[in-house]
This record gives sequence, C-alpha cells and structure tokens, in this order.
Amino acid sequence: MRLIITAGAALAIAGAAYAAQGAPTGRTPVAIELFTSQGCSSCPPADAIVEQLSKEANTVILTRPVTYWDRLGWKDTLALESNTDLQNAYARRGGEGAGVYTPQAVVQGGAGTVGSRQAELRKLVAAAQNVPGPSVHASLSADGGRSVAIGAADKVSASVSVIALRSHVVVRIGSGENGGRTVRYTNVVVAETEVGSYTGAAATITVPGHVMTQAGADRYALVVRSGAAGKIVAARYI
Repeated sequence: MRLIITAGAALAIAGAAYAAQGAPTGRTPVAIELFTSQGCSSCPPADAIVEQLSKEANTVILTRPVTYWDRLGWKDTLALESNTDLQNAYARRGGEGAGVYTPQAVVQGGAGTVGSRQAELRKLVAAAQNVPGPSVHASLSADGGRSVAIGAADKVSASVSVIALRSHVVVRIGSGENGGRTVRYTNVVVAETEVGSYTGAAATITVPGHVMTQAGADRYALVVRSGAAGKIVAARYI
C-alpha cells in the first residue's frame, strides 16, 4: 500500500438502461469512491472488490484514478487531476480513514478505509445504508437528458452533479509496479458536471441531453454533495 498520510431508438435504449440501473430498492444507495492508480501494486485487489460491489444493489461505484504515482515510471491512462484534488481535500478535512494513499475507498464522501480491506469497507457501506437520505427519481427527457426529482430532507446546502462514467475498462499496464499486468476497472470517472443545487426542500433538476453524452462514457450517476468535498447526501445511477 502506498501511503502519504496528511491531515428515439437511442432514447429507448437509454430509458431501458435507466430502468435497469436506477430503480430504487428500499435502502439508501451508497456512493463508494475508490482512489486507485495503475502505478500502485496494492491497488488491483481493491479494483476487484469494487467490481464485485458494483453488481450489488444500492451501491454507486465511482472509480477515481489519481495522478501522483505517475512519477514511478508509468503514467496512469485513466487518471484525472480532479480526482487527486478531491482526495487531497478529503484528507485536509480529516476523519476516519483520511489521508492521501492508494487504494483508498471513501463511503458517502465521509469515512474511508484501505480499499482492499473488504470487511471494513462493507461495514462502512452497511452503516451508510441505514442513514436516511432524500429520495431521487429520474425520468428520461425528450432530448435524452433527465428530469430528476429530489425529495425533501434535512436542511442542507448542496450541489447536484452528474458524473459520467466508463462502466468497464481493461488496461494492459506497460511498466512500473504493475508492469505486465492487465487490470479491470469499474465505473471510471470521465467527467463531472454541476447541474443544480439542493437546499433540503423538494426540487426538480433538469439535466440537459448534452450532459448525458460525454465522450467515452456509457453510464451516469447523480451525486448530491454538501459543500466542496463534503459528504454525499444522495447518489443514484440515472
């Protein structure tokens, strides 16, 4: 483990995809953000765990490859500087499992743990699923976008963002700590677009069609986050 501890037909297809992945099942959907790197030899087990979790109900997987291990001899082909910035912001805020390291799994933008510690991760997920959050329901718009209804909840100042994802990526790593390995990644973050705000009162957010057509993305998640790098109030695939 690497450680640096610091404080028409298209619309029909889209509609079917939403029905398959966005329908509520009773428990609070929980966002799991995995900070990982192709240059980290401890990361592939964590990558495999979130792939498994992605197949289970009420989880929203967001894989966030970081940039700071590029210096070890292999430039991560999926990494975004914004992922590194978010992890650093989480670390500055502190809390359980805080720090700048890979693999790190952060649950609902709050508590974190080493991403390969499956028992600890599942414990955090189970606890988060018992915390009530606002309901989120999305319907397909004529332009391929979404109309998202967010139910009432406790008063909060939050941003609403759509995160574009690549649901499955296979990378053959050429050098560095994982040189010669082929690694599978799940729901890799491609882009994030803020589409509105939420105060705790029931609201309807319009997501334009162009937000749902990011290059390289084939899946999308809606995330309601309290403040910059704050805890996640609600998350759901849309």
